[in-house]
Amino acid sequence: MGDLLADYDPGVYFDEAVDAAGSVRSPSEGVFHQLGELGVERIRRRALERDQLQRIRGVTFSVRSEAGGTEHRPLPLDVVPRVIDHDDWTVLRTGLVQRVKALDLFLQDVYGEQCALHDRIIPPDLVLSAPGYLREAWGINPRHGVHVHIAGLDTVRAADGTWRVLEDNLRVPSGASYVLENREVLSRCFPEMLDHVAVEPVGDYPAMLLEALRSSAPVAAGDYPRIVLWTPGVHNAAYFEHAFLARQMGIDLVEGSDLFVDGGRVYTHTTTGVRTVDVIYRRLDDAWIDPLVFRGDSLLGCPGIVNAARAGTVTLANAIGNGVADDKAVYAFVPDLIRYYLGEAPVIENVPTYLCAQAEDRATVLDRLDQLVVKPVDGAGGHGLLFGPRSDEATIQAYRRRIEANPRGFIAQEVVQLSTHPTLVDDRLVPRHVDLRPFVVQGERIDVLPGGLTRVALVEGSMIVNSSQGGGSKDTWVLRAAPAGHTDADAALGTALATWAPPPGPNLDGSDDDEAMALQAQEQHQAAPC
Repeated sequence: MGDLLADYDPGVYFDEAVDAAGSVRSPSEGVFHQLGELGVERIRRRALERDQLQRIRGVTFSVRSEAGGTEHRPLPLDVVPRVIDHDDWTVLRTGLVQRVKALDLFLQDVYGEQCALHDRIIPPDLVLSAPGYLREAWGINPRHGVHVHIAGLDTVRAADGTWRVLEDNLRVPSGASYVLENREVLSRCFPEMLDHVAVEPVGDYPAMLLEALRSSAPVAAGDYPRIVLWTPGVHNAAYFEHAFLARQMGIDLVEGSDLFVDGGRVYTHTTTGVRTVDVIYRRLDDAWIDPLVFRGDSLLGCPGIVNAARAGTVTLANAIGNGVADDKAVYAFVPDLIRYYLGEAPVIENVPTYLCAQAEDRATVLDRLDQLVVKPVDGAGGHGLLFGPRSDEATIQAYRRRIEANPRGFIAQEVVQLSTHPTLVDDRLVPRHVDLRPFVVQGERIDVLPGGLTRVALVEGSMIVNSSQGGGSKDTWVLRAAPAGHTDADAALGTALATWAPPPGPNLDGSDDDEAMALQAQEQHQAAPC
């Protein structure tokens, strides 16, 4: 790697690509060899191409500007992919599937017989007081009993390198489109890296999601259910993803004004007339979807759609009321729910968590506010949390008053020393903290998108990885399994191939002219009509 890894120091954190002795870990050797072959100057030029390609493709997210409007920004993409070994991924994947199964069974139970509450596996008052618990969800029985069609589980590596689940996202998890776009952009700008590493593909996610939605349609819809993606509109922070996934799946992108309910059925206006709707992949929160049931001032919703879901004529994905299962207070009991519903030990553990609603835990939290991370139970996007070790006394005291006024509204967690990964900053590789959001898709069967969205805290020392808080992303590579009969000789050959570079010759040095021509060709391709 030459100058790129000069003075690279992972420090006290677990670094996923460089060990404590400064050596590149074996899963990442091929990637770092290719980066070393490119050198700083060519990487800088390729990074400029990456930025331009992202702008051409419209890979953005929306944030509130200082003036109060909406600003569309490119999602920063680091040039160094995160590589996960196949065996390591197998363990994580197993734990994710286990967790989603248990959470789905909990949702079926909490809006049904409530056995876990009667058996005191989880305190009933904790569940029934959750902001995401909706009595309106009673009587809605989705096909196959699936409430969680799409889950995004935020996972981290602790100081010992083991995986932990940081939080569950079971309502409208976002980020899958960036996984696909990151792979596309990186493969165009740095094709050498993918040429010599066997990586699991991610491009079939739209087909995976579409199949899950199709299999979740009401039986009466037949073999060809009509599926739409319901967006709040262009001002939503994830609108790029809404439009991207609808286009990739070949389904209509609709807003609330496009939908209406008549005779217990949902319909949509189209350019060819009115059409029935059987499955709605919704990307807006429960509170806004039906002004007859929830917020009466909602202009984004569709009156009567909750009763249509209750009648079984339409499937809402995800189901309403899922917020009770990803409530951060309920999170603390997920390992117990796994044991209760599945009779299994959790494969992936939680982060140690304190419930401010419980007197003993609350006393501990108030005594250690300067040492813990405190979160609102229904918060998202990194907003509203207290990072004790980096907060001033005034902020800590203000948070103390908030906890004392509403103990049920907060939980606290021990500070997890998030793992780091080499990230290109100012032509040098430096360690930056990362997490991982894998996506689990469930219909008649359950699938996991290989890898997921790696989010990286671009600010030195920061552990806040959310894009809305200044974070970026990385392409996440899950290595394929070695073929049957794989030997040490095969492994040696694979290493040789991963570190192979073409001999020097004409036009192989990545000159400015060659790369400019390549970028120009990409632009022409993007601008060409379909």
